[in-house]
Amino acid sequence: MQLPLQITFRNMEPSEAVKIAIEEKAAKLEDFHDHITSCHVIVETPHRHKHQGRVHHVKVHVTLPGHEINIDHDPERSDHEDVYVSIRDAFDAAVRQLKDFTSKRAEHR
Repeated sequence: MQLPLQITFRNMEPSEAVKIAIEEKAAKLEDFHDHITSCHVIVETPHRHKHQGRVHHVKVHVTLPGHEINIDHDPERSDHEDVYVSIRDAFDAAVRQLKDFTSKRAEHR
């Protein structure tokens, strides 16, 4: 990755364990595309939610030369009480989009 990974926590205290989990997932993105220029991950806990308990929402923004990938699932379907499940799901979606982007570029060559 050309720029350092950016991690932002909103409405929650930063956690070293969560940062490490995100760093590990972000490092694996480079297995699917060599030219990632930046990655910004936002972990947030909405102020108000109709469910009991604290839910977490993870957004991933990956920048490639000439392309951007934004993962921001519908909060009703992708919020989880376990922040690690939210991280896993967001990065799984990012990997799928990176694979799709890479295969489409290979087809056009």
